[in-house]
Amino acid sequence: MSGKKFTTTSGIEIKEVYTEPSGMNELPGEFPFTRGIQKDMYRGKPWTMRQYAGFSTAEESNKRYHYLLSQGTMGLSVAFDLPTQIGYDSDNAMAEGEVGKVGVAIDSLKDMEVLFDGIRLQDITTSMTINATAPILLAMYIALAKKQGADLKQLSGTVQNDILKEYAARGTYIYPPAPSMRLITDVFEYCSKEVPKWNTISISGYHIREAGSTAVQELAFTLANGKAYLNAAIEKGLDINVFAKRLSFFFNCHNNFFEEIAKFRAARRMWAHITKDLGATDPGAQKLRFHTQTGGSTLTAQQPMNNIVRVSNQALAAVLGGTQSLHTNGYDEALSLPTEMAAKIALRTQQIIAFETGVTDTVDPLAGSYFMEALTEKLQQAAQQYIDKIDAMGGAVKAIEQDYIQREIARSSYEYQTEIEKGERIIVGVNKYTEEEQAAQNVFRVDDSIRRTQIEKLKKLRAERDNPAVQQALQQLQEAARGGENLMPHILVAVEHSATLGEIADTLRSVFGEY
Repeated sequence: MSGKKFTTTSGIEIKEVYTEPSGMNELPGEFPFTRGIQKDMYRGKPWTMRQYAGFSTAEESNKRYHYLLSQGTMGLSVAFDLPTQIGYDSDNAMAEGEVGKVGVAIDSLKDMEVLFDGIRLQDITTSMTINATAPILLAMYIALAKKQGADLKQLSGTVQNDILKEYAARGTYIYPPAPSMRLITDVFEYCSKEVPKWNTISISGYHIREAGSTAVQELAFTLANGKAYLNAAIEKGLDINVFAKRLSFFFNCHNNFFEEIAKFRAARRMWAHITKDLGATDPGAQKLRFHTQTGGSTLTAQQPMNNIVRVSNQALAAVLGGTQSLHTNGYDEALSLPTEMAAKIALRTQQIIAFETGVTDTVDPLAGSYFMEALTEKLQQAAQQYIDKIDAMGGAVKAIEQDYIQREIARSSYEYQTEIEKGERIIVGVNKYTEEEQAAQNVFRVDDSIRRTQIEKLKKLRAERDNPAVQQALQQLQEAARGGENLMPHILVAVEHSATLGEIADTLRSVFGEY
């Protein structure tokens, strides 16, 4: 319990926790953690304010990172371009037209060094939104940390590494489900020994929601995927009381204010019971920790300044729901990557909520609200029905292979869009309170010449590196992939010898095939 005294602007003292007359028996920090995973929540310290960034070349992204850090960002969140996400180097024919567009192009350890130039990895937390190639990007990050002389035992951050939602909602998978799950559990096992503070997976509901799911579906499908990862790790012989502490979640936050808060509360409660039922006895392994990003699909290209209000409401819901870290979208992201001004306003939104509104002064301020408690219960019941159905199919992997989850998301997405088109659901500036639109000003564009820059870098790298050593490292990786060895040490060796991301991904393709 923090000793600091908290008051309203009128000088009225605010207690740390209110237990009467809510009728709830549990307290924050206690199983099943409905009211939050810490006893004092934001009274101890605020959530981590992350800003998702990455575009063009590593040099350009590095400038944006330094800018965000100078503005008070507490953690970096890296966006990678599509070729990087699906295991193609920038000079691959499949990469044409996409290099540096939706994130930064990372082809080799050299690019990773430039990306974090002047930033000590041991002093920050980094979240990397990467899935199919997560082991490769994580290996590059670890290799860079080693070069900086960092203590790997103190290195902290998150790698998304959630392949199941890629099959269900997003599409940037490479390998079939079975070898993909092997790669994920290899990361679990390796990091538990070598990088123990690293969060080895961020089980993502965000993209499920962006694909058109409801809040209940986001909750259900995300936890069902999480359950599949728990079972896969247990089958590998890992201790749930150890590896479950390094799992985190990544949720979306949309516009229905109270439903979103109830979703986060229900998620904590449900995950606590899921982990306990699978054998977790350590409270640290039963806690659901999560990052939130405001809803990208809720942003409108029409009247984009309205998005500042949407993002503010969503961010406030995430905070009232007890998020551990938060990214707020730029108001112009329906048009392009966020401009510097939009990124600054997004960050300032979080800072205003944290330091000016008073909502952080007491823990779980909405607990005891008849509406909130009933809504939390309703979301849990509806999500549990989905999870029971998925369990009956044999789990999330089987449900994805049978297209069940994909069909459910598609149905909800269609119904939502139909409601908008019929005017049954109002979107301000889109189907009501519309204005004659003017051309957008100050839109951020990424130059197509970036691919040429990356190709030149790759030519130079391949000319200067020890190519026989690279081939030997890739050969050893291929042999390990055919056998049952953990692949992370072999990927790390290949990375440190300057093998490219595409070469490593192709080596694994030669064994696992493509899905």
